[in-house]
Amino acid sequence: GDTLFAGSIGRSDFPTSDERTLHRSIRESIYTLPDDTVVLPGHGPPTTVGREKRTNPFVRGA
Repeated sequence: GDTLFAGSIGRSDFPTSDERTLHRSIRESIYTLPDDTVVLPGHGPPTTVGREKRTNPFVRGA
């Protein structure tokens, strides 16, 4: 889906979007997976959970 991309995150500027909920979903759902888990975003190249934890500026340290 459009939650996490390689180096980015999904949009949270829609009327029913909530940036805090998006960050919480990434932190509590995706970032709990093993670092070598492959993520296949809805747009862009594949990535891994570990790579996003280390390099994604939108959720680094989230």
